[in-house]
Amino acid sequence: MTDTTKPSTPSAAAPAPASPAPAKTAGNPQGRRKGLTAIAAAVVIGAIAWGGWHWMVARNFQNTDNAYVGGNVVQITPQVGGTVTSIGADDTDFVRPGQLLVQLDAADALVALSQAESQLAQTVRQTRTLYANNAPLIAQVASREADLSRLQAEASRAKEDVDRRRPLLATGAVGQEEFKHTQSQATAAQNAAVAAQAAVRAARAQLDAAEATTKGGSATDYPLVLAAAAKVREAYLSLERTRLISPVQGYVAKRGVQLGQRVAAGSPMMTVVDLNNLWVDANFKESQLADLRIGQKTELIADVYGDKVIYHGTIVGLGAGTGAAFSLLPAQNATGNWIKVVQRVPVRISLASEDLKQHPLRVGLSMEVKVDIQDQNGSSLSTDQRKTPVAQTSLYDAAMPEAEARIAQIIAGKNLALLTSLPPLSATAVKSINDQAAVAAAPAAPVASDAPAQ
Repeated sequence: MTDTTKPSTPSAAAPAPASPAPAKTAGNPQGRRKGLTAIAAAVVIGAIAWGGWHWMVARNFQNTDNAYVGGNVVQITPQVGGTVTSIGADDTDFVRPGQLLVQLDAADALVALSQAESQLAQTVRQTRTLYANNAPLIAQVASREADLSRLQAEASRAKEDVDRRRPLLATGAVGQEEFKHTQSQATAAQNAAVAAQAAVRAARAQLDAAEATTKGGSATDYPLVLAAAAKVREAYLSLERTRLISPVQGYVAKRGVQLGQRVAAGSPMMTVVDLNNLWVDANFKESQLADLRIGQKTELIADVYGDKVIYHGTIVGLGAGTGAAFSLLPAQNATGNWIKVVQRVPVRISLASEDLKQHPLRVGLSMEVKVDIQDQNGSSLSTDQRKTPVAQTSLYDAAMPEAEARIAQIIAGKNLALLTSLPPLSATAVKSINDQAAVAAAPAAPVASDAPAQ
């Protein structure tokens, strides 16, 4: 019984086999050091390689992925109100300069033009009559002056007869009755001369009044004629402005006008985007601006094509302020909870026309920009004044020569047929359209013309 109560010897010595483990662990310090050394060597080699790459390559470039394609988005808006009768282009359509986009109802404009031309013709006739009345007035003045000279001569002779008979009255050679009769004739002649003198003054006053309104010009430059001609020009321009044409070559977008819609002057109807002249607005951090210069070369990658297509560009200008400075509600940093936010400045980059032809872009697409900053000869701000307009067109100038031609014919007294419909584009306008289309089809000139020569 005593043997069963004592603990067994094997159970007391059970933990002893675990003792060899520390002996195994204690035998690996050398291998552990080799592993750590290899890792440290790899880290050092990687750091040296990265440092060498940064020194040789990376430090010569500035990169940003906050860049977007920009372009001229031409908004088509009417200059006069009216009802839409025709729509000549829809979204995604390709249009050329001078192509009809929207036609408004021209009935009211035709009526206004007819009224203006009729008023001009009536004014011209009245003015010519006014100028023609000067000749009779001049003749009337000459006639009155001739009558005055004759009557003054008669009055002078009658006075001489009285003077001759007065001495003879005392001698009785002339009777009292005869002398009084001669005096009466002299008085009547003098009164007639005075009346003729008043008539001359009245005729001269009429002539002066007529010449005051016509002096120093002709019927063609009479003020009333000029005012009526201006009304004709205004009416003709209003008629031409019922025809909305494309001022540029591009693609239609955002068409919001519908057939039969009543539109007001200035209301947007559609836009035309010129995809042949695009640029990139790259927003660089303020810490990156120190090395950016006008004229530096860039490489760009569009998300739509990936890194297989590389665009080439040139910096043409740096923005005058950050995006926050020109926002509708600029940030107010004079507060107690101010947090510093890295600001960005837009940098304008022109794109090579050859790249755009091979791989067209769209306005608003994302771009990745890499700028080669090794060339530091350019300036950070442009100092050259632009010598050519950014964009221009002469398509809207064709209406004035047509209006002037109709005005000249009306003033000349010719009977013009009233316009019953919108006239076709003149030869001058067609030539201007063809010239502008040829310019748009030609390769775009580098936008970096204001950049200093490299």
